[in-house]
Order: sequence, then C-alpha cells, then structure tokens
Amino acid sequence: MLSSMVKEHQLKQSRRKEEQESRRKETVEAANELTQALVDHLNVGVAQAYLNQKRLDTEAKQLHVGATNFAKQSQQWLQLIEGFSSALKELGDVENWARSIEADMQVTTYSLEIAYKTSRENQP
Repeated sequence: MLSSMVKEHQLKQSRRKEEQESRRKETVEAANELTQALVDHLNVGVAQAYLNQKRLDTEAKQLHVGATNFAKQSQQWLQLIEGFSSALKELGDVENWARSIEADMQVTTYSLEIAYKTSRENQP
C-alpha cells in the first residue's frame, strides 16, 4: 500500500514536471514570438526612418546643386547688369562731351560772327 502511494506520488510529480516543462516551453515560445513581433514592428519604423533620411539627403543635395546654380546665374546677371550700367555711363559721358563741344562751337561761331560784323563795320 505504501509503495503504491509512493509510486502514485512519484507519477503525479512526474506529470507535474512534464506539465511545468510544457508550460515553460510554451511561455518561452510566446515570449520569443512577442519579442520577434516587437522587433519587427521597431524594424519597420527604423526602416521607414532610414528611407526618409535617404530621401532627405537626396533632396538636400539637389537643393544644394540648385542653390549653387542659382548663385552662378545671379553672379552672371550681376556682371551683365554691371556691364550695361558701365555702357550707359559711357554713353552719358559721350553725350556730355558732345554737348561741351557743341557749346564751344556755338561760342566760337558767335565770336566769329561778331568779329566778322565788326570788321565789316570798320571797313570804309
């Protein structure tokens, strides 16, 4: 009788150990699945952030190239406008020079007319 009770007790303990081991394995598997799901979820976010950063880098490079081209074009426009302004100043200088010559010629013409009139009046 005692021996059957011991056997029964050992059998129950063995079954409990098997159940505990089975539950432990299930728990470990569930924890692994949860961990894998969390890591996968995080990896999706990290991958999206990486792709966004890659796009931002590409757009930043394009913006830099565009800004550089714009700066070059602006410099060319400034040089062109400066040349145009210089040409206008030269034209203004030529116009001023022509006016001075014209004024001098008018004074000379007036002086010659007066001299001619005076000389005709002084002739007998």
